[in-house]
Amino acid sequence: MIKLALAAALSAALAGQAPPPVTPGDLTGPPVATTDFVPVAIDTSLGRIVVALDRTHAPVTSANFLHYVDTHRLDGETIYRAMHVPGGKAGDGLIQGGVRSDARKLYPPIAHEPTSRTGIKNVAGAIAMANGGPGTARADFFILTSDMPALDASATDPGFAAFGHVVEGMDVVKAILDAPVSPTMGEGAMKGQMLDPPVKIIKVARVR
Repeated sequence: MIKLALAAALSAALAGQAPPPVTPGDLTGPPVATTDFVPVAIDTSLGRIVVALDRTHAPVTSANFLHYVDTHRLDGETIYRAMHVPGGKAGDGLIQGGVRSDARKLYPPIAHEPTSRTGIKNVAGAIAMANGGPGTARADFFILTSDMPALDASATDPGFAAFGHVVEGMDVVKAILDAPVSPTMGEGAMKGQMLDPPVKIIKVARVR
């Protein structure tokens, strides 16, 4: 029931932690591929979160997020949602943010990269794109505080595209999850999950 409720809640409202980089240990042996991670800092009113985007395994989703980052369209927006897993343990859930101030800041939706293709699962610390169905993801993203396999792709559900993981600031993610929510704000599955007040996204930028 928890799995069904969670999947339904996210689908109505509208996230794979990648393995660490693999580096060659023996320079005389065959070459070993490395993962192209791009670190991005999300500075919020509650502190900094740094995520590593996996351009090797989720190139489309990572490029889309970086498009918003490099054009500063996430600056000044908010993290507006804190969802606790129904029936889960304390601290299980996700936070969600994105562009809500002006629809003109949105770029066209992108192709869906399912977890079955990328291998990046929706686990604790993962960052994934929110969507209302395959091919609808734009700017809204979420960060998980617990493993949520119900959000991964299956034979009957395309799931949500994870494209990186938190490398710094999980304490900030958890603080946002525990921030006050309104009991009345939000529609449908999101009612009672809207942060009140929302957490300000001050700036999102690549870490140089």
